[in-house]
Amino acid sequence: MDKSILKKIDKVHDILKNKKVLIAYSGGVDSSTISSLAKDVSDRVLAVTVNSQLMTNGELKDANDTAKEIGIEWKVIDVDVLSNEKFVENPPDRCYYCKIEILNKILAVAKEESLELIIDGTNADDLEDHRPGHVALLELNVRSPLAEAGLRKNEIREIAKFRGLKVWERPSMACLASRIPYGKEVTAEKLKIIEKAENVIKHKARVKVVRVRCYDDLAKIEIGKNEMNKIYSEEIIKEITEYLKSLGFKYVTLDLEGYRSGALDEVL
Repeated sequence: MDKSILKKIDKVHDILKNKKVLIAYSGGVDSSTISSLAKDVSDRVLAVTVNSQLMTNGELKDANDTAKEIGIEWKVIDVDVLSNEKFVENPPDRCYYCKIEILNKILAVAKEESLELIIDGTNADDLEDHRPGHVALLELNVRSPLAEAGLRKNEIREIAKFRGLKVWERPSMACLASRIPYGKEVTAEKLKIIEKAENVIKHKARVKVVRVRCYDDLAKIEIGKNEMNKIYSEEIIKEITEYLKSLGFKYVTLDLEGYRSGALDEVL
């Protein structure tokens, strides 16, 4: 492994050494890697996953499986993010209100378990994007060791691969609410429809990266750019269109630019 990455790992270890740590844990490559690094040097590591309307059943299972693979304590807490009216209104800083709701529950667990350091898997690349949720982290003194050490996504994947974590090549996932344009109300019904739509597209087209953007009665499908050719089949398009219309969409479209992170932020 490159010496520059090893130096960054040392910085992460310095932050975590001899600490009792709670990790806000999604089970993705970032939170899994920081969990693995914490296990090296921390006195105790507890990974806490939030089960809310924004997380799919598949993601919850993946988080459980990866926590077992790493060999860390794992706890699930239920959080009703739709109880936060500001979040439901879906302003451009929606993520801030979600993070506040979630982190307050996580901080309560840290207090119960006498854990002194609360961290998450934010990386250096994340800080360059539109991330209002990061403000909540700062306000509540939640640290992001990967970002503090300057570790970028590609470096984190390299670390995860080196450590033998199966999650190292898993595509990045954003919460289901990120499929709903700002200013459009976030509801449990919309989130369930989006989850069902994406699951069917993944199954029918055999693709890994899918986003279904929900514009009222119009569904805009984004596919990973290197997988676009998999959906160019009359039969697959017909099956997907019929299914999405059965969910309540009147119009089903395909974004010819493919998936790109933060597509809905392009209007800001």
